[in-house]
Amino acid sequence: MKLGMSEVTIAGKRLLLVAACALVDADGRVLLAQRPEGKQLAGLWEFPGGKVEPGETPEQCIIRELHEEIGIETDIPCLAPLTFASHSYDDFHLLMPLFICRRFRGIAQPKEGQALKWVRPKQMRDYPMPPADAPLIPFLIDLL
Repeated sequence: MKLGMSEVTIAGKRLLLVAACALVDADGRVLLAQRPEGKQLAGLWEFPGGKVEPGETPEQCIIRELHEEIGIETDIPCLAPLTFASHSYDDFHLLMPLFICRRFRGIAQPKEGQALKWVRPKQMRDYPMPPADAPLIPFLIDLL
């Protein structure tokens, strides 16, 4: 029997696989996106990305989400795994690999009503983030 991600549980909660990307510009700043009104955790700042769809790898998810959300194009060899988050929310458990990407094409444009901001890693703590994203900041501070 083959299990899909929606059928996997951790500690009695549904496992949600989400991929995120620390998009880094030539000045060493990282792009953050603010969750728009009407979405869960609205107003919080996060790394671009989204849910990994059935049959999709996390890298394919990042490429799709960057294109859909902010009009950025990149390729799998340009995505390097950096770290991951594992966080238990009330009704699901989130597993989120974080990739870093320095090579991309296009200019980030908000395509889903979200605000975008290029931020230096040491200033990221000034932006309220979801509980799963905030612990990833030190990895970027140490790297950049």
